Amino acid sequence: MPDMNNKKLRIAAIAGDGIGLEVLPEGVRVVQAAAAKHGLELEFEYFEWASCDYYLKHGKMMPDDWFEQLKGFDSIFFGAVGWPEKVPDHISLWGSLLKFRREFDQYANIRPVRLFPGVPCPLANREPGDIDFIVVRENTEGEYSSLGGIMFENTENEFVLQESVFTRRGVDRILRFAFEMASKRERKHVTSATKSNGMAISMPYWDKRTEAMASQYPDISWDKQHIDILCARFVLQPERFDVVVASTCSAISSATSARRALAPLALRRRPTSTRSVTSRRCSNRCTARRPTSSARTSPTRLR
Repeated sequence: MPDMNNKKLRIAAIAGDGIGLEVLPEGVRVVQAAAAKHGLELEFEYFEWASCDYYLKHGKMMPDDWFEQLKGFDSIFFGAVGWPEKVPDHISLWGSLLKFRREFDQYANIRPVRLFPGVPCPLANREPGDIDFIVVRENTEGEYSSLGGIMFENTENEFVLQESVFTRRGVDRILRFAFEMASKRERKHVTSATKSNGMAISMPYWDKRTEAMASQYPDISWDKQHIDILCARFVLQPERFDVVVASTCSAISSATSARRALAPLALRRRPTSTRSVTSRRCSNRCTARRPTSSARTSPTRLR
């Protein structure tokens, strides 16, 4: 995380695509207001790459030296990525946001789910204070893997394989992050999102490591839930959750408290001896065509 004792924090602001162009300037205003309240000095620098417009001009989402350009910043403030009518989603995502996550080792994707006054909730009869939980998603391995390939393409024997990757280091550090977060909250409870009934190798391992980690936190209660019922309970019983920890592909939450396009998240990098970069996104990752007014914030793709 950025060193809050620095006199000035440098933030790389990247709008990206779609609604990112609209919400990033407003997000900057919010961050500046918060910084002023806490006596922090911020310096924003804006970048126009990591966007599909850039890809259409240059054949890639970012310049070759993108890492060198960003590594000196304390944080990345990112809008949104995706314009599937022009650039396939897997190209835009793997060419920008996933590179940020992996090259800067931003292993913890932190998604707060909380109701605020004046923000409509899609769930009926819910008010501020009724929903307040955090989803912690692993961000650098798991199901988002580039290991695999296609054989016998465009034939009757076409064969596609994509592997998931779960390492003890990666699983344990995200679990520890979740339990540490729960230890600082009033309810002190962790829910592990799993699918060990169907994914019979990787998810039982996830469950095993969760149980081992829980044994190190006797003051924290915990349970595990299959992602199917977990998604249902996010809608039916959101008040039952405190901290939810999940692998890369199992962390749906933000639409519970607001429109998906307006939901915030933060990405946490492990501390190192060099200046670390924390990335904060202010919208959803895939936004399709650009909205034309601030009122058009529906996450559904516009046709």
